[in-house]
Amino acid sequence: MTQEDKPDATPRKPQAARPCPICGKPAEQRWKPFCSKRCADVDLNRWLSGAYAIPVVEDEEGPEEPGAGQA
Repeated sequence: MTQEDKPDATPRKPQAARPCPICGKPAEQRWKPFCSKRCADVDLNRWLSGAYAIPVVEDEEGPEEPGAGQA
């Protein structure tokens, strides 16, 4: 069954070109979503150095022991 055979199939619109997330220049197909190898390497360095780490807030209470509170 092809997409034309499906009654609810709608053609997808091409996505608008997004700018490079590092410098804001138009993205190049070869380095997508970046504009150059340099910007791709800057992003990789940020991942590897931990600049993109998600902060975690730990609970003050420790983990409950299995069977705690049972008689």
